[in-house]
Amino acid sequence: MNYQLDEIDKKILDFLVENTRMPFTEIAKQMDVSAGTIHVRVKKMEDAGMIIGSSLSIDYSKLDFNFTAFIGILLTKSNRTQEVLKELGSIPNVIEASVISGKYNIFCKVKAKNTEDAKRIIYQIDDIQDVMRTESMISMEEHISDKNRLIRAVTI
Repeated sequence: MNYQLDEIDKKILDFLVENTRMPFTEIAKQMDVSAGTIHVRVKKMEDAGMIIGSSLSIDYSKLDFNFTAFIGILLTKSNRTQEVLKELGSIPNVIEASVISGKYNIFCKVKAKNTEDAKRIIYQIDDIQDVMRTESMISMEEHISDKNRLIRAVTI
C-alpha cells in the first residue's frame, strides 16, 4: 500500500513520537479533530507499514548502566555474519548491531555498568567463533538519541 503523508498525519506522528502512550482522544483534542479521525489515520499508517508497533525508551543510567561503548567487529569470514549477529543477540548488553561497510563487518552499541563489566562483555564478543578482533570506542556523552527524529524533518 502506497500511503502519502499529509500535514494531519505528520502532526499525529509528532505526538506519537513524543509520547507513544498518548491517548488518541488527547491527540484529537489538541488537533481539534475527532478521535475517530486519529484512529482511522493511525490504522492506515499501520496498514501501510509506516508505523510499526510502538516502543518504550529506557534510561539505562537509572539502572546503573552508565558505560556506553561502540564496538567494531572484524570477522575472519564474512559469510559467518548472520551467525555472529545471532550470537551477539544473545548478549543482553549489546543493544544495537549493524552490518556495515568499511573497516569492520559489524558495529554494535553496548551498555555496561562500568569498565570491568564492559571488559567482560568485550571478551564475550571476542570469544565468538570467527571474530578476528574488536575495537572499542567509549562514549563520553550521548547527545542525539532519537530514532524517530527524522519524521520531524520530512516535508509533505
